[in-house]
Amino acid sequence: MVGASGNVGTAVLRALAREPVVTSIVGVARRVPRADGSSTVEFPHDAARWVRVDLTDTADAVIAGLDEAVRGADAVVHLVWASPSTRDPDVMRRINLDGSRAVAEAAVRAGVPHLVFGSTSGVYAPGPAGGTVPETWPLRGVPTSAYSVQKVEVERMLDDLAERHPGLVVTRVRPSLMLQREAGAELARYFLGPLGTWGLRAVAKRAPEGALLPALPFPDGLRLQVLHADDAADAYRAVVVGRHPGAFNVAPEGWLTGDDLAHTLAGGRRVPVSPDLARTGLAVASRLYLAPIDVGWFDMARADVVLDASRARELLHWAPTHDPADVLRETVEGVIAGAGAGSPPLSG
Repeated sequence: MVGASGNVGTAVLRALAREPVVTSIVGVARRVPRADGSSTVEFPHDAARWVRVDLTDTADAVIAGLDEAVRGADAVVHLVWASPSTRDPDVMRRINLDGSRAVAEAAVRAGVPHLVFGSTSGVYAPGPAGGTVPETWPLRGVPTSAYSVQKVEVERMLDDLAERHPGLVVTRVRPSLMLQREAGAELARYFLGPLGTWGLRAVAKRAPEGALLPALPFPDGLRLQVLHADDAADAYRAVVVGRHPGAFNVAPEGWLTGDDLAHTLAGGRRVPVSPDLARTGLAVASRLYLAPIDVGWFDMARADVVLDASRARELLHWAPTHDPADVLRETVEGVIAGAGAGSPPLSG
């Protein structure tokens, strides 16, 4: 598994480690548990043999590391992507585009029969008003989002790969927003930055009993689908075990509105915000480096892509087990508390 760490990678590693059909796991990451005895490796990290590969390294080093990692594999799961706060176009290209191509080519060289790519709901064109999006919806993405555009580009690369290598099973998992409490510190770092995290914690101290926030400013009209990382990981597990081809939307049924979020986080107190005003505010904060992300992330949310996950339910026999509102609340609690999944000391 390429990218066997972080919010989603650790959850997928956990799911595969508990699956009896899976007899061995190779974890690939830029920073891996130390081999000098200073790492206290616990579950699920102790279930994998680790190979260090930095996708921004030289081409020869990347090829050698990936070839070692995928040799003899029955499936390769690729989850590596540049962090949401990455702004250097060259770094994004090397990790996202060149890195994905390198993983795919390594799988082909090794004769791996199954390649699984961690995609996103962001590959879709804007959704129908009030409706949902199936896997057949156009893959045009959101032009102002580099994250979306590059995910679409990799999916097109996979189309070409599957055409040239018909014996290779190619799967794309397109999940909704994946959250968990243990990712609180990571999400705060990537999406809020130091100033935003400080502000959230300061505001949270003024929340009345039973609420996390005194009120929730939220743009009008936005709908969110919130999925626990462990539920997303179970879909990956089912894809790998069943060697299912094609694309799979992975999301809970229904969605959360601004009022739902306010009820969950702020005792029902929502402050309506104009989407245009919210976008302008983020654009200014991003240009001034007060916010770590660019405005493309807001544009993806505004595209109103709500996934129809019927195919995953029918073919994978998959269904989420966590309530979306509970997932949202525990994640915000994790952000406020600075929670992070325990991991062993890493080399890097």
